[in-house]
Amino acid sequence: MHDNWLNVYIYPRYIYKGGNMSILRLFTALFLALGVTSISSTAKAGDCDNVTIAEMNWASAQVIAHIDAVLLRGLGCEVELIPGDTMPTATSLVEKGEPSIAPELWSQNIKPILDPAEAEGRIKNVGKVFEDGGEEAIWIPTYIAQEHGIVTIDDALARPDLFPHPEDSSVAGFYGCPAGWNCQITTTQMFKAFGMADAGFEFIDPGSGGALSGAMGEAYNKGDGWMGYYWGPTAILGKYDMTKLDEGVDHNQETWLSEINDLNVEAPGRNKYPASTVETYVGSDMLGNAKVMGYLEKRSFNNSLLSQILAWKEENQAEAEETAYYFLENFAGVWGEWVPFDQKLDIQNSL
Repeated sequence: MHDNWLNVYIYPRYIYKGGNMSILRLFTALFLALGVTSISSTAKAGDCDNVTIAEMNWASAQVIAHIDAVLLRGLGCEVELIPGDTMPTATSLVEKGEPSIAPELWSQNIKPILDPAEAEGRIKNVGKVFEDGGEEAIWIPTYIAQEHGIVTIDDALARPDLFPHPEDSSVAGFYGCPAGWNCQITTTQMFKAFGMADAGFEFIDPGSGGALSGAMGEAYNKGDGWMGYYWGPTAILGKYDMTKLDEGVDHNQETWLSEINDLNVEAPGRNKYPASTVETYVGSDMLGNAKVMGYLEKRSFNNSLLSQILAWKEENQAEAEETAYYFLENFAGVWGEWVPFDQKLDIQNSL
């Protein structure tokens, strides 16, 4: 999977591994400028003009937008990245058919907006961005899971001693979501549904997303137990080997909405986290563009791989564009399946 096809490039490999990131950024800026210019020069004029890509304001979407931009330029398109966010981008797609591409749209909760527009031919759902969908789950460190044979939430609840509360080791701790996040509602209700309090666990509000990931990382680096909610693909799940616990029941969408999403329900039934629907949508101007549609219909990311890429981004304090080139340099075996073979070679040579 790791095709290291670019053996000579403008900055030395050692800079990737804990070197001077200011030097990396200086040389990378020149590398990217040269790379993009070279790729653009292979485009055939008028062949695939005026493609706009929404660059959302979170890490995975930003990296994917830059990957799409580079590869579509390599296929002969003129590409522009524009700022985006879930609701503004979805509304603009429906009302104006713009941007041309929304690469990572978490569409599960906005289907009532998108589906009618797609039925009318104004937009099109090209397919999943992540092979496994967006993941929400309750996680524990894999070293704890393997050592103690923990597979399900019930397995973990039977061993509260393995997950000590950080402020009171006489009880166990379960990390939910920060106040104000929608997932605080669902984690609170899942805490009730699985009888975690009766099993000796206390609900922990981490206070912020950074504190939630920080608590996971601190426990992991010490080899301690940790149990709580997280989502992916994310850098933290690429950095730490975590095991997703099986809820032991099937997902029930009706009771998920009526019980798990309602704090007023005192005794919610057990449920399973749904796979979040994360899809690529295009505007009407792309429907007849064979190059763009052919590429997007093949393009999807393995969740674990994307988490690894995001972990690299975080560890190296890299920009989204730098991270896109890191992916292109190291994973040609992946993206090479998304483009015609001869153009894959052209893109590699251009880089």
